[in-house]
Amino acid sequence: MRPALDGIPAYVPGRAASEGTVSFKLSSNENPYPPLPGVLETAVATAGSFNRYPDMTCSALLTELAERLRVPVAHLATGTGSVGVAQQLLQATAGPGDEVVYAWRSFEAYPIITQISGATSVRVPLTAGETHDLDAMADAITERTRLVFVCNPNNPTGTAVPRAALERFLDRVPSGVLVVLDEAYREFVRDPSVPDGIDLYRDRPNVCVLRTFSKAYGLAGLRVGFAVAHEPVAAALRKTAVPFGVSQIAQDAAIASLRSEAALLERVDTLVAERERVESALAAQGWTVPASQANFVWLRLGEATVDFAAACEAAGVTVRPFAGEGARVTVAEPAANDLLLRVAAEFRRDRLVAG
Repeated sequence: MRPALDGIPAYVPGRAASEGTVSFKLSSNENPYPPLPGVLETAVATAGSFNRYPDMTCSALLTELAERLRVPVAHLATGTGSVGVAQQLLQATAGPGDEVVYAWRSFEAYPIITQISGATSVRVPLTAGETHDLDAMADAITERTRLVFVCNPNNPTGTAVPRAALERFLDRVPSGVLVVLDEAYREFVRDPSVPDGIDLYRDRPNVCVLRTFSKAYGLAGLRVGFAVAHEPVAAALRKTAVPFGVSQIAQDAAIASLRSEAALLERVDTLVAERERVESALAAQGWTVPASQANFVWLRLGEATVDFAAACEAAGVTVRPFAGEGARVTVAEPAANDLLLRVAAEFRRDRLVAG
């Protein structure tokens, strides 16, 4: 086996809800709603021909996306979720002796896919406010840097980088270094200062934007994501893609989801309202919660993280703990959020304040 695989960290999925009890899974940032109107029917109809290979080029989906995003089809590439596209990017850009820069903590797949490529991770700590330290990230770029990830909004803290700061950062990045704006949670952004990465990519050839149908669109189980990038980058993504990786069911469901925009916006608005309610309630309890622009909130718990996750699970709700750091909690249906708030209040009272 390649030495690069030695000691590689395993991706840890969110814990499933417990069986036999009233339980909610708030550990994977999934959309709590069923497929959008018409999507399930489309998927079922397509399933009748899954003895055939899918359209390897995803031509109908790319045409739909190109029209919606006002970009050339040649600037689009698909993959098995945005994380699949991210791995393709590393295959295309980085190998042994190269460096990949990203904030930490950020999306936990970054160190995994970087190590698989043979490149070296350069992790730049978040600021005290749980945001990207873009000045430090720019300072960390060397002649060995091939790619920089900017997760915006950031997973797991939910914080987002405003346009002015991001543009200053991009101005400092050498033109030969690819900057990947990972926007898996873009649909949940409500802060007008946070830019749409596609606006930034248009006149910056070294900017690539990742998007996914897993979160807001609720297609997490079908694995379809895409990149928007200038033609040399998009062409490299097509070269590194697993042939027939995106199933026809996923392609057709994604198209149907795009055409159900009114229902999508309604659901996202509902989740954003719940996010704001959860943030306000946690703040009233005494928690310091960074303002989230995603479909989750972040609690910096330090050494109490694992105990908090255990208390949540015992009460019937699973969260995503990062031992010694904090817990990420997906915003879901009101009943789940109410249960989480009750556990958080009790834990703070009994463990953090009393203890």
